[in-house]
Amino acid sequence: MIEIKNYINGKLQNPISGEWIDNYDPSCGEVYGKIPNSGKEDVEAAYIASAKAFPEWSNTNLETRSRILSKIADLIEEKLDSLAAAESKDNGKPISLAAKVDIPRASANFRFFAHAITQFAGESHESVGLNAINFTLRKPLGIVGCISPWNLPLYLFTWKIAPALAAGNCVVAKPSEVTPMTAYLLSEICMEAGLPPGVLNIVHGLGHATGQAIVEHPKIKAISFTGGTATGEHIARTAAPMFKKLSLELGGKNPNLIFADCDYGKMLDTTVRSSFANQGQICLCGSRIFVEESIYEKFKPDFVARVKALKVGHPSQKNSNLGALVSKPHLEKVLSYIEDAPNQDANILCGGNKVTVPGYEKGYYLEPTVIEVKTNQCKLNQEEIFGPVVTIMPFKTEEEALTMANDVRYGLSATIWTTNLDRTMRLSNHLEAGIIWVNTWLMRDLRTPFGGMKDSGVGREGGFEALRFFTEPKNVCIQYS
Repeated sequence: MIEIKNYINGKLQNPISGEWIDNYDPSCGEVYGKIPNSGKEDVEAAYIASAKAFPEWSNTNLETRSRILSKIADLIEEKLDSLAAAESKDNGKPISLAAKVDIPRASANFRFFAHAITQFAGESHESVGLNAINFTLRKPLGIVGCISPWNLPLYLFTWKIAPALAAGNCVVAKPSEVTPMTAYLLSEICMEAGLPPGVLNIVHGLGHATGQAIVEHPKIKAISFTGGTATGEHIARTAAPMFKKLSLELGGKNPNLIFADCDYGKMLDTTVRSSFANQGQICLCGSRIFVEESIYEKFKPDFVARVKALKVGHPSQKNSNLGALVSKPHLEKVLSYIEDAPNQDANILCGGNKVTVPGYEKGYYLEPTVIEVKTNQCKLNQEEIFGPVVTIMPFKTEEEALTMANDVRYGLSATIWTTNLDRTMRLSNHLEAGIIWVNTWLMRDLRTPFGGMKDSGVGREGGFEALRFFTEPKNVCIQYS
């Protein structure tokens, strides 16, 4: 039985209350560890440690900060295999996916911001004729809160922590209580890398207790959160009257627009991946597939055949395309949408059933599911399911495709498949989404801004956008004679 601990003031510690939460292995449905059930007292201890460390860390030269963050990146790379195994066991995703995507990206996050901070600069403006010059300083905020989700645990945890630390802040962070293991292992890596005590504090626990204590703490200056839209709304209601800076990366219901002039083979390969990668548990998955009418009857059987060929299996098996969903409650939520499909005049083309993996009968496995819908207004197309479920329907014109793509409360990402440059530019300008991919999916450059419109969130992360979020601009005006 693995016992995870909080990381506060450079040390691994038990929760002050002495209370613990079960940690489940989704592949077999069994408890394999315990995590702290932390409360306000633990968050306060983390804040005190951060406040004590902040003066020195914020005045540490950029070369030293960069060197420590680069060392963390090196150690994540060195421990790739063990971290990937831990991520897979905790989350249910295929170990091959964790080794190829999650852990390398976690290392890349630290390495990118280790270098980015050395290039981050303020501005200066000469007031000609007034004998004056204005220059802008970028000062760290102080103590910031970072709260990350369960779908890409270490990947998204480091996506927040790395720029916050690089900018000179100290951090009180909470990983998801559903997938805490790699954040705990990151604690050990930070100690090995020589990160000063109190600069990063990781407090484990439930969202309504630990997370709420971070959000409502009067001296934590900013909150960076990735998770569900309802939780984001709650955080905004709590933090906005306290004048905290907010970065909220929330839900998505992303359209995939497929036109007849696309590269059909590449489109089909990528659409299978963009639908079901990580069991569909990625906020950027294309869950609403709109196909031009002239190729719809070809696409439908081709896509269904490819989906039926996907193997659902134990995450450790190399030939598993899909592993287990993250938890039993989440599996039940996803199943409820599938079971309700007939009530929405929708037709299940394939999948929709729980899968029994020999030797792991209690695991949370589900067939990848394709559902044909008749209207974009159905619940299947309007609500975020966040599992291995996609809908398909045809469209006649570009205008109809654009209308349906935008007719949803979310606006995170969109994918366009076409070789028509004019169409690409028109749609890219008018799609209500923060990220547009054309003839590709999930191709990320860490320099670019990341975030969504509408109910998909507030603010942008990535590149200098993240460093701007985690700093406060201060203008200085000097007049001289």
